[in-house]
Amino acid sequence: MIREVLVYPNKLLRETSKDVTHFDAHLHTLLQDMYDTMICREGIGLAAIQIGVPLNVLIINLVNEDGAQLSENLYEIINPVIVEKDGLTIYQEGCLSVPGYYDEVERAAHIKLRYFDRNGEQHEEEFTDLMAIAVQHEMDHLKGRLFIEKLSYLKRKKFEKEWKKKQKAGK
Repeated sequence: MIREVLVYPNKLLRETSKDVTHFDAHLHTLLQDMYDTMICREGIGLAAIQIGVPLNVLIINLVNEDGAQLSENLYEIINPVIVEKDGLTIYQEGCLSVPGYYDEVERAAHIKLRYFDRNGEQHEEEFTDLMAIAVQHEMDHLKGRLFIEKLSYLKRKKFEKEWKKKQKAGK
């Protein structure tokens, strides 16, 4: 089922998510709804809080070389913890909860992530490039943070001004 994606400045986006304790049919339904919603909105990642569910659940499905998002490349990441990170990279990010706005954000270039899958199996994996960026972006959502908060003071002020103007125009 495709769900509504919460849009900034919705207060729920500020909520800190809680760990998943039951790896059951409810979780599997949530993961499917998140996937359907993300694909429908043409995103590459989605955190559960973005559809109003304050659980430490995120999904990422990068586009391959042919421009396709294959379901076998989907990562379902539950209760993630970054156990190591290093390097710095800058990437122009966007967000389904801040539609139409993109800006450069600095993040770790390499991360080691510990997480669970839909069946409660623990994994530890290393990510670089866009995958590392996407994981960090979605994990910020789980802590109630948006990528726009990583912008410089001046860029943030400019964003707020443009965003308010856009909201008033009804776009």
